[in-house]
Amino acid sequence: MPTKQATTRRRKTSPSPGRKRKRKSGASLLRGFPWWGVLAGSLLVVAVYVALLYHFFVGPLSFRWRALYGEPDYPQEYDVRGIDISHYQKDIDWEVLRNAKVGGRPLRFVIVKATEGLTMTDENFNDNFYRVRENDLIRGAYHFYIPGSDPRGQAEFYLRQVHLEPGDLPPILDIERRGDEPLEQFQAGVRRWLEIVEAVYETAPVIYTNLDFRRKYLSDPAFDRYPLWIANYYKRKLTYEGEWALWQYTDLGSLPGVKHKVDFDLFNGSLQDLRGFLLPGETGLDMID
Repeated sequence: MPTKQATTRRRKTSPSPGRKRKRKSGASLLRGFPWWGVLAGSLLVVAVYVALLYHFFVGPLSFRWRALYGEPDYPQEYDVRGIDISHYQKDIDWEVLRNAKVGGRPLRFVIVKATEGLTMTDENFNDNFYRVRENDLIRGAYHFYIPGSDPRGQAEFYLRQVHLEPGDLPPILDIERRGDEPLEQFQAGVRRWLEIVEAVYETAPVIYTNLDFRRKYLSDPAFDRYPLWIANYYKRKLTYEGEWALWQYTDLGSLPGVKHKVDFDLFNGSLQDLRGFLLPGETGLDMID
């Protein structure tokens, strides 16, 4: 006959007749979370999945793309090649870079980020800007425009920090952000920057932007007189209906002397055409045969 202690222990370990232990389902586990938390988590999982799918199987630099089509088909018919850099490229080995080739052509020009908004100077600008000229390459300097910030102040800040010389590329305005101001006010601010800088250098500045931004926000005829530097990646040809001077055709280029990925650019014309595009003077492309 079992003792009272043994009976008690058996009752604790044996389920009652007809009673089954239930396992918690996934739906039961989620009942403790608010609906918006479940939705946010689901969307995050989907976003990560889509990003990984694009990166490894769809994108122009994915494993699948390379396996099926080889490397991206960069434009071949343009001879004058260059790059643009900022502090993101960190330390550059200029002795190596000066002899590098972009798309099989000699590196001819380097465009350097100079300023942004009213107060920010790229931390590597002064060194980069000096090194480009020191290594017998054509140089340029651009300002990153902040919409809603005083355009005159931005122009004057660029002019204080950047001192272009004969043989340099014209001043460049990088416009990528739309901001919240009305379109007319946004466009008026951009024109103001361009007009102030043009008055100093007596040369129309270059506008850098991407293809969609140009069509949506800078299609006013007032901007047609400014040379265009268009960003449009992984294309064999630039499908832009107007005139353009420079094309940034990839943001994932690799060159000896630069440890990090770098933007590749080309000039729409011959080396002789580029001579006429630079700020007038006795220096610059005279060094290049």
